[in-house]
Amino acid sequence: MFALAAPVLFVLIWSTGFVVARAVVPFVSPELFLAARLSLTTLLLGAAAFAARETFPRGRRLGLHLLAGAMLHGFYLCLSWWAVSRGMPAGIMSLLGALQPLMVAVASFLFLHERLAPRGWTGLAVAITGVGCVLAPTVMKGGVGSVDVWGTIAAVTAIIGMTAGTMIQRGVLASDPIRVSGAVQNAGGAAVALLATLAIGQYRWENVPILWAGLAWSVLALSAAGLSLLVWMVRHQGATRVSALLLLVPMLAAIEAWILFGERLGPVQITGFALALGGVLLARAAPRQPIAEPA
Repeated sequence: MFALAAPVLFVLIWSTGFVVARAVVPFVSPELFLAARLSLTTLLLGAAAFAARETFPRGRRLGLHLLAGAMLHGFYLCLSWWAVSRGMPAGIMSLLGALQPLMVAVASFLFLHERLAPRGWTGLAVAITGVGCVLAPTVMKGGVGSVDVWGTIAAVTAIIGMTAGTMIQRGVLASDPIRVSGAVQNAGGAAVALLATLAIGQYRWENVPILWAGLAWSVLALSAAGLSLLVWMVRHQGATRVSALLLLVPMLAAIEAWILFGERLGPVQITGFALALGGVLLARAAPRQPIAEPA
């Protein structure tokens, strides 16, 4: 029964990531919220790791974990939340996040000399076309629902940061316990968020229920339950099936944002959504040289 419920729960939880951002940014500075979220997640996962008597990394391994966390949690979340605060729709930001596996494949081709088949390049071209269809109307229109060029650049740069963090984690780091990795990497992200808060100098925090609810959901559901479900499914149902599930997240996020905030996608953007997700699916179906994965 749990094996059937886990994918449904995971997609429902994971799709709320940028919906939460859209809900709380009117009441808080994004960087301050993320600093609180990542710090609390560090304490939660760190306590769980200590209770399980798991060993924390040291030396170079610790530095790599912190760097991966700084890119994955700090750099990626700070930039993407900043983009949402400047008008980037939650569904579109979630769609950009779904392109990360494709960007990892391209980065592996460029830097690790892994093979990317012609179908992979075709998928990349289709996905880029789809993203252009999705972003162009949002950037060009003015008023409610629009986003400026800087917000768009921040959103795209955030995905590059997430890709870099993923590349750092490949290899020896992947074998560390998930609680240990989560605690250390969230600490790296918290450091970035704290530095961003101090650099920007905005400390707005309105004491409203939705803000505290968003913080609790982000720590307990997204960071703890969602991550645990993700790891369980990868280990018991395979990475391929989980990758397919991730393609459902942007569509569900767009539906949630439409219901909760009235965010709408035009016909061109809906077509772009389909093209982008189809391109990712096509590229991930392309055969590549096998990569040894840790047990």
